[in-house]
Amino acid sequence: MLFCAATAALMFSSCSKKDDDIKSSNKNYVLVHGAWEAPYVWDSVKASLIRDGNNVTVVELPGHGSDQTDLSKITLDLYRDKVVDAMTKVSGKVILVGHSLGGMIISAVAEQTPAKIEKLVYLAAYLPTSGQSLFGIATTDAGSHLTLEVLKFSADSSTVDIDRAHLVDVFIQDGSAQAQNLVLNQYRTEPTRPLTDTVALTSANFGSVAKAYIRTLQDHTISPELQSKMINTAAVKEVYQLNSGHCASITKPDSLAILLTKIAQ
Repeated sequence: MLFCAATAALMFSSCSKKDDDIKSSNKNYVLVHGAWEAPYVWDSVKASLIRDGNNVTVVELPGHGSDQTDLSKITLDLYRDKVVDAMTKVSGKVILVGHSLGGMIISAVAEQTPAKIEKLVYLAAYLPTSGQSLFGIATTDAGSHLTLEVLKFSADSSTVDIDRAHLVDVFIQDGSAQAQNLVLNQYRTEPTRPLTDTVALTSANFGSVAKAYIRTLQDHTISPELQSKMINTAAVKEVYQLNSGHCASITKPDSLAILLTKIAQ
């Protein structure tokens, strides 16, 4: 009986330690979508991360999804402030993930609140240096299918669309018909100013935050060549890759969730 009691106690102790280890490894993820997108792009990734016991916050940027902010009033700083506000509601540091335009946003967030961020993760994202804008970076991308020819600006240039005939090719050429229809059906016009606003970054703030980059090898929006150039310029040491187009969170959600878990370790 004494042996059984001791064995049971040991098993309980081991299980408790295992549970504590799992609990201590849980992370706070804050996920930021890109231009012409909305929080829906993160649905499957969010579900996977939550199943593993993580805390996940998906930011809905102003003028996206169900948000009805006047597009003419939206700036990159407004996007930044929305993410900062979401982060303040999370207890502890966060893994801040930005997709596409989201890379510009999370860079600006890191400049403002570096101490709140455990790591920045760029997923097929624009990774700027100080003084750059998204458009400024994108115009150097000879391999991108997101060209001026497929962009449709409003008469006053306050908003910009992608020609619908090119939308699938630009964003999700590798996706199933269901995934492609999801992107088509959820599409919304993008305000122009956040794409032309520049970011001011310093080594003391932005430069102090650990960074990882996930390359997307079939990307038609941000070419793999430009992704590599930005990675090298920023001297990012932690680099991963997915064999996907631009919208990896939709087409490769399980693989992406595994990578995000690895990056957070």
